[in-house]
Amino acid sequence: MDEKLNISVRNCDLYYGDFQALKNINIDIDENEVTALIGPSGCGKSTFIKMLNRMNDLVEDCRITGEIMIGGQNIYAKGTDVNLLRKNVGMVFQKPNPFPMSIYDNVAFAPRTFGIKKKGELDSVVERSLKQAGLWAEVKDRLRKNAMGLSGGQQQRLCIARALAADPRILLMDEPTSALDPISTGKIEDLMSELKTGYTIVIVTHNMQQATRISDMTAFFLLGEIVEYGKTVDIFSNPKDKRTENYITGRFG
Repeated sequence: MDEKLNISVRNCDLYYGDFQALKNINIDIDENEVTALIGPSGCGKSTFIKMLNRMNDLVEDCRITGEIMIGGQNIYAKGTDVNLLRKNVGMVFQKPNPFPMSIYDNVAFAPRTFGIKKKGELDSVVERSLKQAGLWAEVKDRLRKNAMGLSGGQQQRLCIARALAADPRILLMDEPTSALDPISTGKIEDLMSELKTGYTIVIVTHNMQQATRISDMTAFFLLGEIVEYGKTVDIFSNPKDKRTENYITGRFG
């Protein structure tokens, strides 16, 4: 993939069997920015981000047309190395999903998969990733303890550390704070602001305030379409489409 890892989606449709979940999606996402996807439940936001690292390959009867370019390469082209794609495009889910193993082994999982075996190298990847996720100070003395003993907010930051340990360039986050308390949410929001200097972040959020706090760009999805996309400050202060205005002012959704 090119050094610049921007995302370009052209004329994309996605079908589950006969149902069309995404319609004519066109969007350019620049690197080193936080892009928020907002819109009511079931409007296609999560489906869209799963398209960006081919998570929907696992869904039966899922069919995609159009073109998705990441770093100048069509990620749905024949011969695409999906493992390499998922290394470059990490994913953090709505509910924290640590593996039932030690904190250390959770973070070391991806580097081991990609061939790092030396203890010294693994130690430094684990420490770096946990520091990046703002978790190192809290867990450095209990790395061999089971990750399931962490609080919900800590588990989610562990999942972010686990994604970062694969050394991705893009981080997809599907409502990463919706199951968390306000303090944990604040920590993860602060983390995103820090991480965007080195990563491109795409986040699905139902929380309007969160979108305004953390994102540079916002896309408003409705019924499988992107209604409006632009700078976050413009979308929230001066939306061009009446449907966007209705959504962000709480008139529907």
